[in-house]
Amino acid sequence: MSLAFDTGAEQLELAYDVRGHGPTLILLHGLVHRRHAWDPVAERLARHRRVVTVDLPGHGDSPELPEDADVLEGSIERLARFVRAVTPPGEKPHLAGNSLGGYLALELACRGMAESVTALSPAGFALGALDHRRSVAMFTALRAAVRLMTADRVSAALLRAPLRAILLAAFYARGWKADPITAAIDVRSLLDNAVIDRATSAPVPRFTDPANVDCPITIAWGRRDLILPVYQVRQARKLFPQATMLTLPGLGHVPMPDDPALIGAVLLAGSS
Repeated sequence: MSLAFDTGAEQLELAYDVRGHGPTLILLHGLVHRRHAWDPVAERLARHRRVVTVDLPGHGDSPELPEDADVLEGSIERLARFVRAVTPPGEKPHLAGNSLGGYLALELACRGMAESVTALSPAGFALGALDHRRSVAMFTALRAAVRLMTADRVSAALLRAPLRAILLAAFYARGWKADPITAAIDVRSLLDNAVIDRATSAPVPRFTDPANVDCPITIAWGRRDLILPVYQVRQARKLFPQATMLTLPGLGHVPMPDDPALIGAVLLAGSS
């Protein structure tokens, strides 16, 4: 971990790591993940960027949001403070995010805080309330399945590549490539994470004036995404008509371990 540029206490709210040199690229993970979600691509990116990985509020080593805080707005406010603290003076950071992190990165851009944004299968583009509830039901069903099997049995099964591919199919198209230890951490987070109930009960996320974002935007969607299906790209095109849209054949909702080389290239191009 490197020191933040703001010497106040606020930069200590969120747990983070910094590696590499160059323009700052801040990576935001999805719901129930931690900053380790970017491990498959972080070192590749760090050859060209100053890469910052951070645990979102209520995830990993970062503290929970107050119980009375709105889960989305509270996360955005803490991230905004963090972004200002960790970015060198006079510089705007490049932001990238997956799923919930993709929504947060795009919303920070709506608030003028990004040099560029690359969003991988971002939240915020459900085609109405029914589509949003379908995604929520996926997380509810996954949590119920893990409780039924018990986390310890799931963790043991994850050590075997064929079972790992089956158990992680909702998140990864090539689940056998996922690290079994980090996958086991994610499974336990699915049970223990307090944000998940608040996030899944929240209304459909909205963006602040997306058409007026003046920084480059890339939105890339895994064609085998089962959580936020690729058809949601239609709504993304409506809200961010200025964005470059990519579809990624053979990749899932969390595409970083599916194809690290391709995702690394997408992130570097988006933050160029």
